[in-house]
Amino acid sequence: MAATTAVEHLNFLRGLILRPKNVGAIAPSSPALAKAIAGQVDPKRPGPVLELGPGTGVVTEALIERGVTEDRLIAIEYDPEFAALVGKRFPRACVLRGDAFAFAELLDGTVDQPYAAIISGLPLLNFPVETRRKLIESALDRLHPGAPYIQFSYGTNPSIPATNRYSVKRAAFVWKNLPPARVWVYRKT
Repeated sequence: MAATTAVEHLNFLRGLILRPKNVGAIAPSSPALAKAIAGQVDPKRPGPVLELGPGTGVVTEALIERGVTEDRLIAIEYDPEFAALVGKRFPRACVLRGDAFAFAELLDGTVDQPYAAIISGLPLLNFPVETRRKLIESALDRLHPGAPYIQFSYGTNPSIPATNRYSVKRAAFVWKNLPPARVWVYRKT
């Protein structure tokens, strides 16, 4: 995995300064965090892999290294510069610029099969609980049975708690990230 470049760090800081609610960290995800997230995805499970908020594409790169082919990847990024960067780095992936919270509407009619995984780099803890719940439940409804919705967070608790409809478990705690991060995996029960 390539090291994050100084340009990526500067782009990330620019996004943080201009839109702090939409950029939830002070630096791009570390290679260690990206690997922990990608490790939750089974590359042999059929279907597209959706990434919400890919930022500079660090997790996207880790997914490809894990064995997910680039043409199976769909990424939705709000920041136009990040979207352009990810599109340039991964030209065979489908990179859309838009609001990842509205992913179902953005992708309506374009994806006709369940997702193999949905990964979120969105700073969910910056949003109201009901907004988080709607996003995660909408994502879970579009996954293959048993497929993961993966959310990383800097908080000590998951973005929303488990219910009788879905489980959540902490799959990893990554110290080698600024700040240290947790990887949460949701699955329908």
